[in-house]
Amino acid sequence: MEGFKMEQKKKSKQELRSEETKRSIAEAAGKLFTERGYDTVTMREIAKEANCSHTTIYLYFKDKEALLEQLAIPPLQTLEAAFVSVMNQESLDPTGKLKEISRDFLRFCLSHRSMVTVIFNVKSVRVDEVNPTGEVNQLRTSLFSYLTESVNRIIPADTSEERINQTRIYFFVMNGMVSTYLNSEEPLEPLLERIIPLLDQSIEIVLLGMKHKLEQAQEPVNGQAKGQKDKEKSKKDKKQKDKQK
Repeated sequence: MEGFKMEQKKKSKQELRSEETKRSIAEAAGKLFTERGYDTVTMREIAKEANCSHTTIYLYFKDKEALLEQLAIPPLQTLEAAFVSVMNQESLDPTGKLKEISRDFLRFCLSHRSMVTVIFNVKSVRVDEVNPTGEVNQLRTSLFSYLTESVNRIIPADTSEERINQTRIYFFVMNGMVSTYLNSEEPLEPLLERIIPLLDQSIEIVLLGMKHKLEQAQEPVNGQAKGQKDKEKSKKDKKQKDKQK
């Protein structure tokens, strides 16, 4: 019985060492991907950074793509869960939901400052690609679709291309704020407290601009319709006058 317990205890230590090795490899990969780029880094270099042999690394990860999945999928799933939670809040109007998921995105990015590029950009595809390959890109596309749905509820678009482009413009603004503060040494909470009001103001300005552009685009159409109605009325009046004669 004692021998069995010792074996169990020894196995537990081995598991802990295994988990530590796996974590070290993932951290090394994240560091090198961020510093030098995903495509240029080799598995051998990741193993060296993690202080393990180039054969040991393959016991845990078959290739760089498996490492990318290990690094990106869990945080992306966390962010998606936050988006879903906001979208399901019936107490929020469309603008409130958009502001809330934008705040979640900002907080997420500034909470993962060293890994943002890896999580969102490495081996990424177009956001309008249908059924992208791989869980990482599927999650990225899903997140963008929540953003698209939120923007479209406030600024309805006539075509799918317009919907995507409106969201791209909106995302550029959010991404600009993230990039501005990505290397800030200011602690997270004081930083967010200071810049979230700026984010809210930016959202209002962008939406106002989109609404104004939409109204401008509709003016010629409305003018043409009014002109057509005026012509029809003029013809009708003329016919009535001719009858009276």
